[in-house]
Amino acid sequence: MKKYRHLKFITAIFIFLCFNLAQAEGMMMARTKQTFPEAMLKLQDTITELGYSISRVQRIDIGLTGSGYATDKYRIVFFSTEEEIGIITKKYPHLIPFVPWKIAIFAEQQDTLLVAMDPMQFSNSKFKGADVYLLKWKKDIKAILDTLRESS
Repeated sequence: MKKYRHLKFITAIFIFLCFNLAQAEGMMMARTKQTFPEAMLKLQDTITELGYSISRVQRIDIGLTGSGYATDKYRIVFFSTEEEIGIITKKYPHLIPFVPWKIAIFAEQQDTLLVAMDPMQFSNSKFKGADVYLLKWKKDIKAILDTLRESS
């Protein structure tokens, strides 16, 4: 029974993070051979090198450990800039629920995986100016994931 709770928990996290797992274009993923601690440190360093601030790192394995699973290798890293949050709040209210941006990082056997939403899935013809920011964020998230992928 605990096995099924584990699967339900992981599934719920990905649905929350990616909204629709069936749409590959809505997700950005990377796999690295780095251990979880190494990848976590590299992820945070890369985010800050691109000029973003990390607003928090959230453990998402509390439910797993509460159910008897020994793991500490699931996190969501939230990041943005103060300026971007201000712009979104004033000009692009449809994006407010999605910022700060998030990257989930978790261990899978010997590898570490990273998953993020593709910001371009939030493009809306009513807010044409937002695409400039969405494209920038997509490029930056891709750069973050590429850096982790290449540092294997």
